[in-house]
Amino acid sequence: MASRKAALKGEPNGISASRLNAHQKELLQNLLDEYCNNMPEQIAQLRQEQIKKAGANLYFAWAGGEQRGDPHYYRIQAPSFLVEYDDTQNNANHIHSV
Repeated sequence: MASRKAALKGEPNGISASRLNAHQKELLQNLLDEYCNNMPEQIAQLRQEQIKKAGANLYFAWAGGEQRGDPHYYRIQAPSFLVEYDDTQNNANHIHSV
């Protein structure tokens, strides 16, 4: 757990949600909804509240390719939570997400 707290300290990486256009913000929210909706309803509601509370204080970072099969990684960071998706092993055929 201490390593997760450390990952949330300091300057976030990526683009601020405040710099995204309306469509990009919608896509980011849809992505966050996917993570929330994979949890029991009560926990999902708590997570949605965290997202709303973060508001524009969200950051999205991307690394890797854009084509199917390209290794890639993304991170969504706010002061109170972190989402990471890593698909860089075995020719981009082995996903880790937290």
